[in-house]
Formats: sequence, structure tokens, C-alpha cells
Amino acid sequence: MNKITILTAGLFLAASGAFAQSETPSTSQTTPAVNTEQNPGAPIAGKNSFTEAQAKSRIEDAGYQDVAGLKLDDQGVWRATASKDGKPANVSLDFQGNVTLAK
Repeated sequence: MNKITILTAGLFLAASGAFAQSETPSTSQTTPAVNTEQNPGAPIAGKNSFTEAQAKSRIEDAGYQDVAGLKLDDQGVWRATASKDGKPANVSLDFQGNVTLAK
């Protein structure tokens, strides 16, 4: 009887461990490399890893055309002149990927 109780308890523990391991983790990434939502405080100073070509492409993807004078400033923010809907604008791209009108 003792052996059956011990064997049953052992099988129960092994089965419950297997179920616990198959559970899908419920974590979320809180600091993505490139932000997909506009940061209201943008542009944010920081080490920028975008190349000049990537910065130009990202600005164009935000709807701007005729991107010119693209320069990386000492705050890590790409700055350029461009036009959107036929209107000239000074734009910026920060390290998070936020494209904004330059302040």
C-alpha cells in the first residue's frame, strides 16, 4: 500500500511539472529598440544607431519628400529639411525612430 501511495504521488508531481512547463509565458517587451508609437516628448536625445540612408528612408516613410541637408547633431538627433504636402519643414529623427517637426 505504501508503494502505491508513493508511486501515485510521484506520478502526480511529474505530471504537474510537465503542465507547468507547457504554459505560455505572459511577458511583454517594455523597451523596444525602435518605438512604434510617437513619443510626445520627441525628439529624444540619445545614441542614434540609424545610418544616414536609414534616417532618410525613415523620414520619407513618415510622408516627407525632398529630404535634404541631413545631419546628425551632437544630441544624437538626425535633422533635415524636407517637404510634406507641398509645405517646407524642418524635421528630426531621434534614436527611437520618432519623426517630428524640428523645434
